Amino acid sequence: MSEESQLNKPSRGRSLRPIECALIEKMLAGKSTKLSSSLVEDMQDGGMGSIRFLTPSKSSRQLGKAVAKGEYIDEDGIPVSIVVNVDQDGELYEVDFWKVDFSPLRRYPKVSEIKSEICE
Repeated sequence: MSEESQLNKPSRGRSLRPIECALIEKMLAGKSTKLSSSLVEDMQDGGMGSIRFLTPSKSSRQLGKAVAKGEYIDEDGIPVSIVVNVDQDGELYEVDFWKVDFSPLRRYPKVSEIKSEICE
């Protein structure tokens, strides 16, 4: 994975990258979201690519539930799980990547290779 995606930004956050927006839109199957104005921060996950959504209006947020799950195979053949979680109020909370061998991503997934499903 590129160095840029592994850098931890200050808590002010950053805008979503186009590839991140495309992934989230696919996983949420077109559900209405405010991705263009979203700010995120890279999570310290060993280079797996997880991001957390920032909301300046809330001081305490808690993980609510998974709303979408997906998976793909990284270029080294290792499966990667992706989960889109919302907070207690149903707002986007994080996109959590988990590579089953805990190694860093070698390549961010293409939208076309993600197998995803909406969680009920």
